[in-house]
Amino acid sequence: MSRLFVVGTGPGDLSLVAPRALTAIQASSDLVAYGLYLDLLGDVCQGKTHHDLPLGEEIGRARLALNLAASGKTTALISSGDIGIYAMATLVFELLDQQLSFQEGSSGSSHENHPEWLDVEIEVIPGISAMQAGASRVGAMLGHDFCTISLSDLLTPWETIEQRIHSAGQGDFVVSFYNPVSRKRDWQLNTARDILLQYRPASTPVLLGRQLTREDESIRIIRLDELDAKDVDMFTLVSVGNSESRHIVNGSKEWVYTPRGYRKKLGQAADSSADSSQSKDESKQKSEEEAQS
Repeated sequence: MSRLFVVGTGPGDLSLVAPRALTAIQASSDLVAYGLYLDLLGDVCQGKTHHDLPLGEEIGRARLALNLAASGKTTALISSGDIGIYAMATLVFELLDQQLSFQEGSSGSSHENHPEWLDVEIEVIPGISAMQAGASRVGAMLGHDFCTISLSDLLTPWETIEQRIHSAGQGDFVVSFYNPVSRKRDWQLNTARDILLQYRPASTPVLLGRQLTREDESIRIIRLDELDAKDVDMFTLVSVGNSESRHIVNGSKEWVYTPRGYRKKLGQAADSSADSSQSKDESKQKSEEEAQS
Protein backbone atom coordinates (compact mmCIF):
# COMPACT_ATOMS: atom_id res chain seq x y z
CA MET A 1 0.00 0.00 0.00
CA SER A 2 1.30 3.48 -0.89
CA ARG A 3 1.55 5.46 2.33
CA LEU A 4 2.66 8.95 3.23
CA PHE A 5 2.92 10.24 6.78
CA VAL A 6 2.83 14.04 7.00
CA VAL A 7 4.47 14.58 10.36
CA GLY A 8 4.85 17.53 12.72
CA THR A 9 7.66 16.94 15.21
CA GLY A 10 7.18 19.87 17.56
CA PRO A 11 9.47 22.79 18.35
CA GLY A 12 12.71 20.86 18.82
CA ASP A 13 12.80 19.04 22.14
CA LEU A 14 12.65 15.31 21.39
CA SER A 15 10.57 14.70 24.51
CA LEU A 16 7.82 16.88 23.00
CA VAL A 17 7.49 14.78 19.82
CA ALA A 18 4.16 12.95 19.87
CA PRO A 19 4.37 9.15 20.23
CA ARG A 20 2.29 8.78 17.04
CA ALA A 21 4.87 10.86 15.16
CA LEU A 22 7.72 8.63 16.40
CA THR A 23 5.77 5.52 15.39
CA ALA A 24 5.21 6.93 11.89
CA ILE A 25 8.90 7.77 11.45
CA GLN A 26 9.91 4.31 12.66
CA ALA A 27 7.49 2.73 10.17
CA SER A 28 8.92 4.74 7.25
CA SER A 29 11.80 3.75 5.00
CA ASP A 30 12.26 7.26 3.57
CA LEU A 31 12.30 10.64 5.31
CA VAL A 32 11.84 13.91 3.43
CA ALA A 33 12.65 17.14 5.25
CA TYR A 34 14.81 20.20 5.62
CA GLY A 35 18.02 18.79 7.09
CA LEU A 36 17.83 20.65 10.41
CA TYR A 37 14.56 18.90 11.28
CA LEU A 38 16.18 15.49 10.85
CA ASP A 39 19.20 16.59 12.89
CA LEU A 40 16.91 17.59 15.77
CA LEU A 41 15.39 14.09 15.78
CA GLY A 42 18.81 12.47 16.17
CA ASP A 43 18.87 8.68 16.53
CA VAL A 44 15.18 8.39 15.67
CA CYS A 45 16.18 8.80 12.01
CA GLN A 46 18.91 6.17 11.95
CA GLY A 47 18.58 3.44 9.32
CA LYS A 48 16.31 5.54 7.12
CA THR A 49 16.99 7.01 3.70
CA HIS A 50 17.22 10.77 4.10
CA HIS A 51 16.04 13.18 1.41
CA ASP A 52 17.27 16.60 2.53
CA LEU A 53 16.09 19.52 0.42
CA PRO A 54 17.11 23.07 1.43
CA LEU A 55 14.93 25.98 2.44
CA GLY A 56 13.06 27.35 -0.55
CA GLU A 57 12.50 23.88 -2.01
CA GLU A 58 9.19 23.26 -0.28
CA ILE A 59 7.34 22.34 -3.48
CA GLY A 60 10.15 19.96 -4.41
CA ARG A 61 9.92 18.32 -1.01
CA ALA A 62 6.17 17.78 -1.29
CA ARG A 63 6.47 16.37 -4.83
CA LEU A 64 9.32 14.08 -3.81
CA ALA A 65 7.40 12.75 -0.81
CA LEU A 66 4.35 11.98 -2.97
CA ASN A 67 6.52 10.32 -5.63
CA LEU A 68 8.32 8.14 -3.08
CA ALA A 69 5.06 7.08 -1.46
CA ALA A 70 3.44 6.41 -4.83
CA SER A 71 6.39 4.18 -5.76
CA GLY A 72 5.59 1.95 -2.79
CA LYS A 73 8.00 3.35 -0.20
CA THR A 74 6.45 4.20 3.14
CA THR A 75 7.48 7.82 3.46
CA ALA A 76 7.42 10.50 6.16
CA LEU A 77 7.38 14.15 5.14
CA ILE A 78 8.64 15.95 8.24
CA SER A 79 8.42 19.52 9.49
CA SER A 80 9.07 21.05 12.88
CA GLY A 81 6.18 22.45 14.90
CA ASP A 82 2.78 21.47 13.56
CA ILE A 83 3.11 20.52 9.89
CA GLY A 84 -0.35 21.91 9.21
CA ILE A 85 0.52 25.43 10.41
CA TYR A 86 2.54 27.41 7.83
CA ALA A 87 4.19 24.16 6.83
CA MET A 88 4.24 21.31 4.34
CA ALA A 89 0.83 19.70 4.77
CA THR A 90 -0.95 22.38 2.79
CA LEU A 91 1.41 21.88 -0.18
CA VAL A 92 0.69 18.16 -0.28
CA PHE A 93 -3.03 18.77 -0.53
CA GLU A 94 -2.63 21.62 -2.98
CA LEU A 95 -0.70 19.31 -5.30
CA LEU A 96 -3.41 16.66 -4.95
CA ASP A 97 -6.05 19.31 -5.64
CA GLN A 98 -4.23 20.36 -8.81
CA GLN A 99 -3.91 16.76 -9.92
CA LEU A 100 -7.66 16.27 -9.56
CA SER A 101 -8.26 19.48 -11.52
CA PHE A 102 -5.95 18.22 -14.27
CA GLN A 103 -7.84 14.94 -14.53
CA GLU A 104 -11.17 16.74 -14.62
CA GLY A 105 -9.88 19.10 -17.30
CA SER A 106 -10.78 22.18 -15.26
CA SER A 107 -9.93 25.48 -16.88
CA GLY A 108 -6.78 27.01 -15.45
CA SER A 109 -5.62 23.67 -14.04
CA SER A 110 -1.94 23.06 -13.51
CA HIS A 111 0.26 20.78 -15.55
CA GLU A 112 0.60 18.22 -12.74
CA ASN A 113 0.07 14.80 -14.23
CA HIS A 114 0.67 12.26 -11.51
CA PRO A 115 -2.50 10.18 -11.17
CA GLU A 116 -0.57 7.75 -8.97
CA TRP A 117 -0.53 10.39 -6.23
CA LEU A 118 -4.26 9.99 -5.77
CA ASP A 119 -3.79 6.37 -4.66
CA VAL A 120 -1.49 7.31 -1.78
CA GLU A 121 -2.88 6.85 1.72
CA ILE A 122 -2.08 10.05 3.64
CA GLU A 123 -2.05 10.52 7.40
CA VAL A 124 -1.35 13.92 8.91
CA ILE A 125 0.16 13.79 12.40
CA PRO A 126 0.08 17.07 14.36
CA GLY A 127 2.84 18.48 16.49
CA ILE A 128 3.21 21.18 19.13
CA SER A 129 3.45 24.54 17.38
CA ALA A 130 5.93 27.29 18.19
CA MET A 131 3.18 29.51 19.60
CA GLN A 132 2.09 26.75 21.98
CA ALA A 133 5.66 26.09 23.08
CA GLY A 134 6.25 29.80 23.62
CA ALA A 135 3.03 30.29 25.55
CA SER A 136 3.86 27.38 27.84
CA ARG A 137 7.26 28.88 28.61
CA VAL A 138 5.72 32.05 30.02
CA GLY A 139 2.49 30.72 31.51
CA ALA A 140 -0.84 31.01 29.70
CA MET A 141 -0.51 33.68 27.04
CA LEU A 142 -3.04 31.96 24.75
CA GLY A 143 -5.66 31.76 27.49
CA HIS A 144 -8.26 33.62 25.43
CA ASP A 145 -8.98 34.14 21.72
CA PHE A 146 -5.86 34.31 19.59
CA CYS A 147 -4.70 34.22 15.98
CA THR A 148 -1.51 33.71 13.98
CA ILE A 149 -0.27 35.93 11.17
CA SER A 150 2.70 35.27 8.92
CA LEU A 151 4.58 38.45 8.06
CA SER A 152 6.18 36.93 4.98
CA ASP A 153 4.90 38.61 1.83
CA LEU A 154 6.59 36.14 -0.51
CA LEU A 155 3.31 34.33 -1.11
CA THR A 156 0.74 36.72 0.36
CA PRO A 157 0.46 40.39 -0.68
CA TRP A 158 1.45 42.83 2.07
CA GLU A 159 -1.88 44.64 1.66
CA THR A 160 -3.66 41.44 2.73
CA ILE A 161 -1.33 40.92 5.68
CA GLU A 162 -1.77 44.53 6.80
CA GLN A 163 -5.55 44.18 6.67
CA ARG A 164 -5.35 41.06 8.84
CA ILE A 165 -3.20 42.86 11.42
CA HIS A 166 -5.77 45.65 11.63
CA SER A 167 -8.54 43.06 12.03
CA ALA A 168 -6.61 41.28 14.80
CA GLY A 169 -6.15 44.61 16.53
CA GLN A 170 -9.80 45.54 16.24
CA GLY A 171 -10.82 42.10 17.50
CA ASP A 172 -8.35 42.33 20.42
CA PHE A 173 -6.81 38.95 19.63
CA VAL A 174 -3.53 37.75 21.09
CA VAL A 175 -1.37 37.64 17.95
CA SER A 176 1.51 35.28 17.22
CA PHE A 177 3.67 36.40 14.33
CA TYR A 178 5.39 33.73 12.26
CA ASN A 179 8.20 34.54 9.79
CA PRO A 180 8.64 37.93 11.50
CA VAL A 181 11.83 39.00 9.68
CA SER A 182 14.44 37.74 7.26
CA ARG A 183 17.63 39.10 5.74
CA LYS A 184 15.62 40.76 2.99
CA ARG A 185 12.57 41.70 5.09
CA ASP A 186 13.21 43.86 8.13
CA TRP A 187 10.41 46.44 8.12
CA GLN A 188 7.19 44.43 8.36
CA LEU A 189 7.46 43.64 12.08
CA ASN A 190 7.86 47.27 13.10
CA THR A 191 4.93 48.19 10.88
CA ALA A 192 2.85 45.47 12.52
CA ARG A 193 3.86 46.81 15.95
CA ASP A 194 2.73 50.31 15.01
CA ILE A 195 -0.61 49.00 13.77
CA LEU A 196 -1.29 47.08 16.99
CA LEU A 197 -0.33 50.12 19.08
CA GLN A 198 -3.41 51.80 17.58
CA TYR A 199 -5.60 49.23 19.36
CA ARG A 200 -3.86 48.22 22.60
CA PRO A 201 -1.70 49.79 25.31
CA ALA A 202 2.02 50.42 24.85
CA SER A 203 2.57 48.30 27.98
CA THR A 204 1.03 45.19 26.36
CA PRO A 205 3.34 42.22 27.07
CA VAL A 206 5.22 40.69 24.14
CA LEU A 207 6.99 37.33 24.12
CA LEU A 208 10.17 36.91 22.10
CA GLY A 209 10.91 33.19 22.02
CA ARG A 210 14.00 32.16 20.07
CA GLN A 211 14.90 28.54 19.31
CA LEU A 212 12.07 27.40 21.55
CA THR A 213 12.73 24.19 23.55
CA ARG A 214 16.16 23.80 21.91
CA GLU A 215 19.55 23.95 23.61
CA ASP A 216 20.11 27.63 22.83
CA GLU A 217 16.58 28.75 23.70
CA SER A 218 16.12 32.33 24.88
CA ILE A 219 12.96 33.91 26.28
CA ARG A 220 12.30 37.62 26.71
CA ILE A 221 9.19 39.45 27.84
CA ILE A 222 9.03 43.08 26.73
CA ARG A 223 6.49 45.85 26.19
CA LEU A 224 4.80 46.33 22.83
CA ASP A 225 6.39 49.76 22.41
CA GLU A 226 9.83 48.14 22.93
CA LEU A 227 9.38 45.63 20.10
CA ASP A 228 11.99 46.17 17.37
CA ALA A 229 12.84 44.07 14.33
CA LYS A 230 16.57 44.35 15.08
CA ASP A 231 16.05 42.08 18.11
CA VAL A 232 14.31 39.36 16.08
CA ASP A 233 15.29 36.76 13.46
CA MET A 234 13.60 33.91 11.58
CA PHE A 235 14.15 31.57 14.53
CA THR A 236 12.13 33.87 16.81
CA LEU A 237 8.44 33.62 17.60
CA VAL A 238 6.80 36.94 18.45
CA SER A 239 3.56 36.77 20.44
CA VAL A 240 1.74 39.96 21.37
CA GLY A 241 -0.79 39.92 24.20
CA ASN A 242 -4.23 41.49 23.95
CA SER A 243 -5.40 44.55 25.88
CA GLU A 244 -6.04 42.44 29.00
CA SER A 245 -2.93 40.22 28.97
CA ARG A 246 -1.02 40.46 32.24
CA HIS A 247 2.72 40.34 32.91
CA ILE A 248 3.30 39.29 36.51
CA VAL A 249 6.63 39.12 38.33
CA ASN A 250 7.28 36.93 41.38
CA GLY A 251 10.88 37.44 42.42
CA SER A 252 12.98 35.98 39.62
CA LYS A 253 9.95 34.39 37.97
CA GLU A 254 8.00 36.12 35.21
CA TRP A 255 4.69 35.01 33.79
CA VAL A 256 2.27 36.20 31.13
CA TYR A 257 -1.36 35.15 31.07
CA THR A 258 -4.44 36.30 29.22
CA PRO A 259 -7.60 36.26 31.39
CA ARG A 260 -10.69 34.52 30.08
CA GLY A 261 -13.16 36.46 32.15
CA TYR A 262 -13.17 34.56 35.43
CA ARG A 263 -12.63 37.75 37.45
CA LYS A 264 -16.35 38.17 38.11
CA LYS A 265 -16.75 34.56 39.18
CA LEU A 266 -13.66 34.79 41.37
CA GLY A 267 -15.16 37.90 42.98
CA GLN A 268 -18.48 36.14 43.55
CA ALA A 269 -16.70 33.17 45.09
CA ALA A 270 -14.78 35.46 47.41
CA ASP A 271 -17.99 37.27 48.44
CA SER A 272 -19.73 33.94 49.02
CA SER A 273 -16.84 32.72 51.15
CA ALA A 274 -16.87 35.93 53.18
CA ASP A 275 -20.66 35.69 53.70
CA SER A 276 -20.33 32.06 54.76
CA SER A 277 -17.58 32.93 57.23
CA GLN A 278 -19.61 35.79 58.66
CA SER A 279 -22.66 33.56 59.00
CA LYS A 280 -20.64 30.96 60.90
CA ASP A 281 -19.27 33.61 63.26
CA GLU A 282 -22.77 34.96 63.95
CA SER A 283 -24.09 31.44 64.53
CA LYS A 284 -21.24 30.68 66.92
CA GLN A 285 -21.82 33.93 68.82
CA LYS A 286 -25.54 33.20 69.09
CA SER A 287 -24.87 29.69 70.45
CA GLU A 288 -22.50 31.10 73.07
CA GLU A 289 -25.07 33.68 74.14
CA GLU A 290 -27.78 31.02 74.46
CA ALA A 291 -25.46 28.82 76.52
CA GLN A 292 -24.72 31.70 78.91
CA SER A 293 -28.44 32.43 79.38
